[in-house]
Amino acid sequence: METIILLVHVLVAVGVIGLIMLQQGKGAETGASFGSGASQTVFGSQGSANFLSRTTAILATIFFVTSIGLAMMARQKADAVTNAGLPSVQVEQVVPVNDAPFSLDSVETSTESDAPVLESLPVESSSSDAPVSN
Repeated sequence: METIILLVHVLVAVGVIGLIMLQQGKGAETGASFGSGASQTVFGSQGSANFLSRTTAILATIFFVTSIGLAMMARQKADAVTNAGLPSVQVEQVVPVNDAPFSLDSVETSTESDAPVLESLPVESSSSDAPVSN
């Protein structure tokens, strides 16, 4: 199923690229007003703009749908791999031996800080610049 969706996805991508390359830019209509615009008579009086733009929109929609389908299949495969029953990795904690340069008894466990203590002051809020009197 995934191979079929992937094949459709690639073919639609090539089709969208081809249709975009066939379409004329907006500046091409300017030349038609000066007498060189007789080349669009194959698709009718309105030219190929409606046919090509509709086909491009349909192929772009198919491209997005196949993209979402492939993403959902990839997600299911990723979930299946993570739930495959593989053993989890155990992290071992290394305990220092006695010939370490310091011991845990010599380390101070004080919560004091060298940072200066700031006294909290009440904040006065006022809409004007004048001080508020209580």
